[in-house]
Amino acid sequence: MTRPRIRVAAYVIRHRTVPELLVFDHVGMPQAGTQVPAGGVQPGEELEQAVLREVFEETGLHTTSLIEQLVVENKPHPDTRQPRRTTYFHLQAPATTADAWNHTVCGDGDDTGLTFACRFLPLPLTQPLADDQDAWLGRINPLWATTTDNQQ
Repeated sequence: MTRPRIRVAAYVIRHRTVPELLVFDHVGMPQAGTQVPAGGVQPGEELEQAVLREVFEETGLHTTSLIEQLVVENKPHPDTRQPRRTTYFHLQAPATTADAWNHTVCGDGDDTGLTFACRFLPLPLTQPLADDQDAWLGRINPLWATTTDNQQ
């Protein structure tokens, strides 16, 4: 049996008039869909460190605060069907964080050098995220649950 790829994903919430979720789109790659920061955990890296690193690498934000671990999801990659184990975290961004910006991905992952168009969307979401990444928002606040919510 193939060992799953260990990953993290971040629900970065900004509280203003309404709570908002940080998302991004790949510039020039609309087929990738709207996503939250997520990626692989490096050998020897703690999950909490990995999620903060992924948020920084994919969005440039270094002012987020880790609130809590939400859930561990075992689900194959949507294209390769390879096993993945993703731990979702709830993070908070300062209310003063910009509304939108472009960021060129740093680090040594497959997406290094790509440009991501980052922005905040009001919660609850009106459209699902790529790969059902919105599935666990209801764990933070039941009012944010989406139709794909996997609350178990």
